[in-house]
Amino acid sequence: MHNAMYVDTLSQLISREKLLSLSGMEFMEQMRDGLLPAPPISRVLNYRVDVVEDGRVVFRGTPEFDHTNPTGTIHGGWYGTLLDSAMACAVMTKVPRGSVYTTLEYKVNITRPIPVGTPVLAQGVVSHAGRSTGVAEGTIRGADDGRLYATGSTTCIIMAAT
Repeated sequence: MHNAMYVDTLSQLISREKLLSLSGMEFMEQMRDGLLPAPPISRVLNYRVDVVEDGRVVFRGTPEFDHTNPTGTIHGGWYGTLLDSAMACAVMTKVPRGSVYTTLEYKVNITRPIPVGTPVLAQGVVSHAGRSTGVAEGTIRGADDGRLYATGSTTCIIMAAT
């Protein structure tokens, strides 16, 4: 039964053939527009893609009580996942059809705690997109007041699918 659940959930992901038939920009636009499924982690961590532009992606999210650590503050992994998503998806907008990418490394600097229930915007902006690497910076800011909660940077590898 456990394997059947795994197979059922895999059907909610984009197929490799479909993924490789789209440019990264097309992929991100279709995800934003609901034509492709959102990543399952976005449901668990309560965020979604909001803006897709060439070299820029913004996610909108709200951390909830379930995202806190034992001391009651938002877990650093929530910041990291949100920034990794925004920055890497900004790189994705530069990935050509027939290629894929993955995060090689990312760094997060938390500048202040996000209060539970505070809507935020995580923006990723590409500073370099070459044949084999993409580099982006990111921020998490309050959606209502623009307050800076975290900054980040990433390096992604871009690979032609074989």
